[in-house]
Amino acid sequence: MQVSIESAQGLERRIKVAVPGAKIEQEIQARLKSLAPRAKIAGFRPGKVPMQVVQRHYGGQVRQEVVSDVIVNSFYEAVAQEKLKPASQPFIETQRATVDSGLEYIARFEILPDLTLGSNQAIHIERPSVQISDADVETVIERLRKQRVDWRTVERAAQNDDRVTLDYHGTIDGEEFAGNHAKGVHVVLGTGSMISGFEEGLMGTQAGQHVELNLQFPEDYHHKDVAGKAALFKVDIQMVEAPELPVLDDAFAAQFGVTEGGLARLKADVRKNMQRELDQTVRDKVKQQVMDGLLQVNPIEVPKALIQEESERLAAQMQQRLGAQGTQSLGKLPLNLFEGQAQRRVALGLILSEIVQKNALVADPSKVKEALLRHASTYESPDDVVKWYYGDKQRMAELESLVLEDQVVDWVLEQAQVTDKLATFDEIMSREPGVAA
Repeated sequence: MQVSIESAQGLERRIKVAVPGAKIEQEIQARLKSLAPRAKIAGFRPGKVPMQVVQRHYGGQVRQEVVSDVIVNSFYEAVAQEKLKPASQPFIETQRATVDSGLEYIARFEILPDLTLGSNQAIHIERPSVQISDADVETVIERLRKQRVDWRTVERAAQNDDRVTLDYHGTIDGEEFAGNHAKGVHVVLGTGSMISGFEEGLMGTQAGQHVELNLQFPEDYHHKDVAGKAALFKVDIQMVEAPELPVLDDAFAAQFGVTEGGLARLKADVRKNMQRELDQTVRDKVKQQVMDGLLQVNPIEVPKALIQEESERLAAQMQQRLGAQGTQSLGKLPLNLFEGQAQRRVALGLILSEIVQKNALVADPSKVKEALLRHASTYESPDDVVKWYYGDKQRMAELESLVLEDQVVDWVLEQAQVTDKLATFDEIMSREPGVAA
């Protein structure tokens, strides 16, 4: 077998492979001899079919199979000989496949990049340092109270924290727009659930009153057709209700499944849950910085084929999520929407794989078990979840991969420049508010 690299630009490779005709013919004859005792041809008893007849009936099919197999086997022999690491299946161009001259083809493919790991000491990590205070716990308890709020109709003017039931109709330059009207809408004043100025315009209104609000949609509004535009909203107030929060006592705690220990036990459980969420959030924020740092100190060219594959996988996942949410099919999603995320994920995958290989890292069984128990504890029947995982090798392999990824993060943190920064619980756990109307 003769192998020559015809071109090498970036990660793309184009190799020419030539296999002698005698080798192919030898394999064809060997397969025909193996096939002859089992051949069923009219006019001949099984095992008594002459070779020339077997050749005539099966020669073409066997030749195609042999050529196909020789291409596959010789390609991997060739890349092993040239010490290449293909990133995807090759595109084969067959130039010649005859008995006399043998098989000659060109394979075009991308290879995995060579990676020399950069210094983790150049990575800067800012790790949040947070202590949950009694005030933080009380804030969450107050949120729980608001989840159990009762509403009482009042005859006075609306004020902050009141719930106003209303009908509205909006226009832009006198024209209708999508979602411009609704009836029986509940708006709790002061929550910021509506666009700026809407809730403020309802302050001091009463049931039966009609108001007109001249407002402007934010420039970054999620519906681009109205973003940044001025709109007139005509609003009819149907009802004003004041909140009545439940008393903080053992009966209140019982509403959340706390049957022993009362309010004190509820607060202890709330603190425990807050700590678990906080630990995970801090971990996620640190991990994000580690991944960003690894990409920065390990610039890497990513094979286009792998970006394509990952983009297709992300698009398929998005389609599944939309389907699960009952969203009407949007057709095939453009892959360019996912290319940036796909490139990042592939690059990180290659970097993490190199770190694991170069440092002989393996998933710690005790950490795998700890992660499984932690995950299972969020379900009603943790033991069943644990059994389910142990009964599924693929799912356990996915868990081990996640644990190994976390071990890589720890490995990087041991070498990176880490600075602890004081922060509050709300600063770490806050999420970007949405805009509604």
